[in-house]
Amino acid sequence: MNMFSAIRRYRAVAATVVVGLAVFALLAAGLPTAAAWLANAYVLVIAAVTAAGMIRDIRRGHWGLDILAVVAMVSTVAVGEYVAALIIVLMLTGGEALEDFAAGRARSELDALLARAPQSAHRVPLDTDTPEDIPADQVRAGDILLIKPAELVPVDGVLLSPEAGFDESSLTGESLPVTVTAGQSVMSGSVNGSRAVRIRATATTADSQYQRIVALVREAAESRAPVVRLADRFAVPFTAVSLLIAGTAWALTGDPARFAEVLVLATPCPLLIAAPVAFMGGMSRAARNGIIVKGGAALQQLARARSIAFDKTGTLTYGRPELVGVHPEPPFTADRLLQLAASAEQYSSHVLAAAVQDAARDRGLILSAAESAAEIATNGVQATVDGHLVLVGKQRFVEAAAGGPVTAAAVVAPGQLVVYVAVDGSFAGTLTLSDTPRENARATLDRLAALGIGPAVMLTGDGKATAESTAAALGIGEVHAQLLPEDKVRLVDALPRRPVIMVGDGVNDAPVLAAADVGIAMGARGSTAAGESADAVIVADDISKVADAVDIGRRTMRVALGSIWLGVILSVGLMLVAAFGFIPAVAGALTQELVDLLAILNALRALGGPAAERPDPGTHQARPVPAPVPEKG
Repeated sequence: MNMFSAIRRYRAVAATVVVGLAVFALLAAGLPTAAAWLANAYVLVIAAVTAAGMIRDIRRGHWGLDILAVVAMVSTVAVGEYVAALIIVLMLTGGEALEDFAAGRARSELDALLARAPQSAHRVPLDTDTPEDIPADQVRAGDILLIKPAELVPVDGVLLSPEAGFDESSLTGESLPVTVTAGQSVMSGSVNGSRAVRIRATATTADSQYQRIVALVREAAESRAPVVRLADRFAVPFTAVSLLIAGTAWALTGDPARFAEVLVLATPCPLLIAAPVAFMGGMSRAARNGIIVKGGAALQQLARARSIAFDKTGTLTYGRPELVGVHPEPPFTADRLLQLAASAEQYSSHVLAAAVQDAARDRGLILSAAESAAEIATNGVQATVDGHLVLVGKQRFVEAAAGGPVTAAAVVAPGQLVVYVAVDGSFAGTLTLSDTPRENARATLDRLAALGIGPAVMLTGDGKATAESTAAALGIGEVHAQLLPEDKVRLVDALPRRPVIMVGDGVNDAPVLAAADVGIAMGARGSTAAGESADAVIVADDISKVADAVDIGRRTMRVALGSIWLGVILSVGLMLVAAFGFIPAVAGALTQELVDLLAILNALRALGGPAAERPDPGTHQARPVPAPVPEKG
């Protein structure tokens, strides 16, 4: 920002500096009366404007700290301390500039993400191997792109080269490179390793992962949540104590200047600035660890959270199931049951559908095109295949078609889930799939319990047996299964220990993420609806980040409150000293600027803190990158 743009942005500061220079010029010219008139008139105008805003706030039921500033300005003018009055005005008008400067430092990680958006791409035409440089926003799905060493990946894509390593640290907080092999997805915004590779674009820049993250970051950076007014809870008592000290000093000494000298040190800048800076720093630290938090209010709720609920598939589990059993009912054979189910699942976007289709193809089964098909949201899919009406999905969905209760033919082991199939209105059998819990899920739950959050609750649309087996493996005692989205909302609303965190990843989790006190969406590769509804989004596919988010929220709240209390304690201590006449008004105004600086520097501590815990490096070096999938249950 150049000087002229700064003057335009901070007009009040510029005006105060100009008036101050004019006042000192008049004093140097031997015109103290003119200097006093100019300074007093300007200060009273600022006091009037501030008072008008204060009255509007009071009428809306909002009691702030402006009354101290107004009384301090008027009292210093009344006792002839117009230089101190000008310093107070400079401190107040400069508050916005000071906050912007500190916030700029605090939001460094957020700004870094915004600044790194890919701008160009190397497209390889079909008729030649010579790449052409094009703007990134001109890339279309299906384009072949060359990614040079150490370059940013401009759009989401699938790797065509045999193998490559990508640095996703600026997006996920994971410091180790992720090894991706041919056919696996590559995340836009990640940095290629030391070898040039080729990818096939699967999305435009607008629809790619990095732009979705940038949109979340921009929303977080521009947030002006009520929590930044955290200091307001101190407003009334701090104002009362300040006026009491100032009034007592005046009453005991009979000197009205003593009243002004005390209130000069009661100006509330550290209280108004420290909390916003701390929360911006906390959001920036979260971004550095792969967690996008949408504003200070979410950080405050994370710090205060007392209970937590989790979705199952894709959240507590990896969400990459494999078929482990086919259990037909007569007269169906295993292959016929699987062939009909897989043919119907071609028209479903659910993660289980892909697993069923893959298993059928692995067995050499030919999938039939459906004559008609429809996906029933959160329940399953129905399709007419080879002249048969096939339903595949949840137990109660199939029971409604079969006209009676249906049961799984095999015992469900931990981590397994069951898909039910009906054909022409009759129960045809079940498919058993395995979706194992995440390796660090149990450790994350233990860590959350150590933080005083819990016991954890599982809320899932999956069958009861599947949910209970996974919960048992993870040590979760309270399980609610076969839920619709509205059931999850109702159960979260009923949890007694507030605030409550809800963690999910799929389309059906969007309502409950919005309804919870804090909604956390797992993995920005998941549902867009879930990410938009949540208060925080974990960019990495790592459940341990939930505990990291709570840690960051709590540290941020401690720093914010600590900065406020630092400002309060220093101000009250200096006011007591001034009450005995040891700090003149001008010296007091300058001293208060040091208090502001100390409070802000302390607030910037929210940027730091111990590094987030990392899993064993071996679990990351060859980790596959999952494709985006919505969640039925």
